Amino acid sequence: MNALTDESDPIGVSFEFFPPKSGEAEATFWRTIERLETITPRFVSVTYGAGGTTRDRTLATLRRIAGKTSLKPAGHLTCVGATREEVNAVIADYKAAGVRHIVALRGDPPGGVGTRFVPHPAGYRNAADLVRAIRDIGGFEISVAAYPERHPESVSIEEDLAFMADKADHGATRAISQFFFHNAFFLRLRDRIFARGIDIDLVPGILPITSFARVSEFAAKCGAHIPPALARRFDGLDSDPETRNLVAAMVAADQVAALRREGVKHFHFYTLNRADLVYAICRVLDLGAANEQAA
Repeated sequence: MNALTDESDPIGVSFEFFPPKSGEAEATFWRTIERLETITPRFVSVTYGAGGTTRDRTLATLRRIAGKTSLKPAGHLTCVGATREEVNAVIADYKAAGVRHIVALRGDPPGGVGTRFVPHPAGYRNAADLVRAIRDIGGFEISVAAYPERHPESVSIEEDLAFMADKADHGATRAISQFFFHNAFFLRLRDRIFARGIDIDLVPGILPITSFARVSEFAAKCGAHIPPALARRFDGLDSDPETRNLVAAMVAADQVAALRREGVKHFHFYTLNRADLVYAICRVLDLGAANEQAA
């Protein structure tokens, strides 16, 4: 896990999307899917709104990806505000749609990050509880979340690691990290997972900066630190999209290249349903060609 690697080693990518609303957003989404399909990702995941608010759109999106593309879809699933029976019904729907991979998450409290999470009286208590249920139902690969800079509600990294061990022990095989901009946070978490003997693959989540103001809001909610030097690079560029995208591609490519030198071979991109920037980053890094050789 800690071995260094040559940058020419084949690596893999995966992409995260959110289910589009109808109209132009949906048309743009499927153009994005078509373009990023040429990169040959290992899988693509589709998010699930808080409390199941996007359940129908998430399922419809996953069904179309599974039936109309060559991509392997992964459906996000949370246990916020739902009974076990309701969550299990979603799992059954996923299976019927041809989905064989679930990203199991507890989900944010209804009041948002920073408010207290209260499980549904008849629901799953947390992500580990949800992972156990998915494993018992069977037929799914299971991914979960990881927080390089500590979960916002956790008292310590050690508590996060205990939850990670529980999820791995009950069937999760991959942990996809929250986005980060200091690679040291991710590498330290990887070392701690290895030191504790937790049997799970840790995958870095990479967020290309399509809007620095928007990313700053995301970071504040999830506790991700933005280096001052990075903020200076994007100062004033939200009104200059062409330059911003050039800088964003360079920043993300540099981050991925540095992680590759540390032995990382799989990268999960948070696309925000936009193809251009992620596609450019993948081509700069020759990731598409690497995937085709590995296939």
